[in-house]
Amino acid sequence: MIDVDTPVLDDHLHLDPDRGNGLAAVTDFARVGGTHLLVVNKPSWHLGVEAEEGEDFRPVFERTIEIVEEASAELPGRAWPVLGVHPGLISRLVDERGYDPDEAREIMQGGIDVAAAYVERGEALALKSGRPHYEVDDAVWDASNAVMRRAFERGAELDCAVQLHAEAGEDMTEVADWAAAAGMEPHRVVKHYAGGRLAGPTPSVMSEKDRLRVAAERGEPFLMETDFVDDPDRPGAVLGPKTVPRRVAWLLEEGHEEAVRNAHVETPRRVYGIDTEATLDRETARRDGR
Repeated sequence: MIDVDTPVLDDHLHLDPDRGNGLAAVTDFARVGGTHLLVVNKPSWHLGVEAEEGEDFRPVFERTIEIVEEASAELPGRAWPVLGVHPGLISRLVDERGYDPDEAREIMQGGIDVAAAYVERGEALALKSGRPHYEVDDAVWDASNAVMRRAFERGAELDCAVQLHAEAGEDMTEVADWAAAAGMEPHRVVKHYAGGRLAGPTPSVMSEKDRLRVAAERGEPFLMETDFVDDPDRPGAVLGPKTVPRRVAWLLEEGHEEAVRNAHVETPRRVYGIDTEATLDRETARRDGR
């Protein structure tokens, strides 16, 4: 069991209140010591939205904000929405729906612009973008990079972080340089589904012991995540909602107190400007037995 004075943040997971576990996953997270969540909207087509323009993403974002508000009520800390466009959409638009890469780029950039408006109003914390983690042709790759650059432009304008879904690797300095050229601080670019070692963006480390051990021993800023997908058709996909609290308990048992503070207090403040200590109701956690 985790000390209630320790904030525990899952930096990237999805919640589907209509088809998945929804709030039950939040309850599972909180029962084992979880306190804070960053909830990323599911891919638009998973929620039945086949976007033709940026405004078509709005129901996806609105539904995510609704479940985040409900999740916050279940936590001793709180949840925040992260909104944007999944980079895999470009393949769906081009390969399945007949758009050319430039048309797909325009649709996806429009979605980023709509998501940015929620950040500007204070209804979302950060943006999500990226590029395919699989092989695509040059035109699709260039269009995807253009979408990501639009997210960096909006992140710079709004002074917010951008989470990236992108290919695996340990060196993304070029992407961090693009963010800097757009006016963003590179450390506010977060590589989702990262390993324990990454040059350029801040790694959001998948909460597997081998990856976490590397991140903890490096001593550089990092975050922890599950990428819980909350999909009844993929019940064993990625990691479950209890994983981050359990890995925090393991890190503490291994003597990595500084790494836990790094991942759950210092790096969230540095990247997102959030205070996981000030937003933690320790009395609620104690009353609930955590």
